[in-house]
Amino acid sequence: MRYMLLVCGQEEAEDDGHDEGEPCWAPWARELQARGVLLVEGSQLQSVSTATTVRNAGDEVLVSDGPFAETKEQILGYDVIECADLDEAIYAASRHPATLKGGVVEVRPILASV
Repeated sequence: MRYMLLVCGQEEAEDDGHDEGEPCWAPWARELQARGVLLVEGSQLQSVSTATTVRNAGDEVLVSDGPFAETKEQILGYDVIECADLDEAIYAASRHPATLKGGVVEVRPILASV
C-alpha cells in the first residue's frame, strides 16, 4: 500500500545535510530500503516565503502571499512510500529526519487508482 508522509516542522535557514555531505534523508532512505519499504518519491519544498494561499469567498477568489497557517510548523515537503501496512508507515514516519528534529509527519494512505 502507498502512503504519503506530509512533513511539517519549523523551516530552518539552511540544511547542512549529513556529516558525510549527503542529504540528511539518505540514511533514513537506506534504513527503509533495508526493511523492504520503497521510497517512491519525495521532495523538499521551497521556502515558505514563496507560498501563495488561495481561498474562495462566494464568487470571489482570495489570494494571499505566504502561508496562512496558525501554527509555527509549516509544510516542508512530502514523501510517498510503499510498504506492507500502516504499522510500517508509522515506523517510517517515526524515523524521518523531521520527526527526529521535533517536527511532525502526517501519514495518509493514498487512494488506489480506479
